[in-house]
Amino acid sequence: MLRPWKTILTLDFGNKLAVYRQIAEGIIAEIRKGRLKPGTALPGTRVLAEDIGVNRKTVVLAYDALIAEGWLETADKKGTFVSAELPKLKTTQTNAGSNFQFNNHSNIETLQARTPSSLITFNDGLPDVRLAPMDELAKAYKRIFQQKTRWRMMGYGHEQGDERLRVALADMLSHKRGMTANFANICITRGSQMALYLTVNTLIKTGDYVAMECPGYLPAWQTFKNAGAQMITVNVDEKGLVVDELEQICKVKRLKAVYVTPHHQFPTAVSMKVERRLKLIELSNRYGFAIIEDDYDHEYHFETKSLLPLASEVQAVNVIYISSLSKLVAPAVRIGYVTGPAEFISSLSQLRSIIDRQGDVIMEQAIAELMENGAINRHAKRAYNVYKERREVMDQNLRRYLGDRITYRKPEGGLAFWIKFNHELSTEMLSSQLLKKGVSVMSTERFSFDGKSLNALRLGYASLTAAELEEGIRTIASVI
Repeated sequence: MLRPWKTILTLDFGNKLAVYRQIAEGIIAEIRKGRLKPGTALPGTRVLAEDIGVNRKTVVLAYDALIAEGWLETADKKGTFVSAELPKLKTTQTNAGSNFQFNNHSNIETLQARTPSSLITFNDGLPDVRLAPMDELAKAYKRIFQQKTRWRMMGYGHEQGDERLRVALADMLSHKRGMTANFANICITRGSQMALYLTVNTLIKTGDYVAMECPGYLPAWQTFKNAGAQMITVNVDEKGLVVDELEQICKVKRLKAVYVTPHHQFPTAVSMKVERRLKLIELSNRYGFAIIEDDYDHEYHFETKSLLPLASEVQAVNVIYISSLSKLVAPAVRIGYVTGPAEFISSLSQLRSIIDRQGDVIMEQAIAELMENGAINRHAKRAYNVYKERREVMDQNLRRYLGDRITYRKPEGGLAFWIKFNHELSTEMLSSQLLKKGVSVMSTERFSFDGKSLNALRLGYASLTAAELEEGIRTIASVI
């Protein structure tokens, strides 16, 4: 039987305390510290005697004493173990705990905790991982490892990420999103959340004013707040960020940045209209604040041709653009990126180098290969058609089961619906009640940074089948 305990016993042969007792006290100390837990197998007497350099009879005496005192027990032909029921520890035992001070991050919330696969989960708008191009990705990964020059990838790479992927991203941004992109001004990150964290901590100093959409993206709010920013909320309506409100704020506060999700606003899913986009850029240039554009699911726009990012506008000189491949491929593929003015990206990359020296070079090259050979593009088209169909199914079920009890607009794009209830209710309470019936939804009170009740739900539909969507919406209707 494997004895995993590594012996850490210090013996003093000049000590008046008998050696066997020193061994016994040493084992008791290990049990008290929790290194030896009830049921843990101890080394045989010969093994321990050889390990610490004493006669085997001395170890036998120590084990016998510990068995008599209740610390150890034996099992026939199996060995010696820490007792399942230990003697009562003396209440006078001192336990010197740590006494240093640290920053408490326990108040940072996640959007939605992991839920059992048995639940029907309306998440915040995640893709269906069952559609991910796993075979193509696995083959690309294997090919990269079979290259004769694979040893070169085992050392440190560039802190901005693998150049091959940055070139592929620059090409995609230029041809599909209308941006003038340079691979040298792109930094690869482990997902868009890391890109946002690096952006905020490169840009923000304590006391800086930052404008934020309300309702808005909770992790962004927490990231800015953690960096010492003073937050100012700006309302969102059916046309996106209310830029007239922002203009009034600019007249009385010196803003450092505005954080926006203009393509599919989080959480309401509305798309910012062109006139407001142009006005936002004009305000940025006039008042000298940065626009942090979080374009988290650009590919999935269904009503009309996708609006180009703010960063594609010639006048948009102050835009820092963040996006990700996690929504396109799968959340587990942690490939995000940020691009912006050259000096800013250089500084951001230096910060990245002390947080995470580099990303997963092998995965970055595998994704680059799939972008180059068209596999990512083919997957995007397949996923687009699936999600477009599920969007219609979602719309039909909302109308059928919730009807006049809710108000909503079918979103032009994105992977979630924003529904508002026609009567007051607590989504915290609703969430708790639905869990008992096998359905998981996110409570949305936390998206309202001014403390007001939103009386609404964000329901991600892309990761659910037609049958799951119908059952989930029917269950919501039965509870409310």
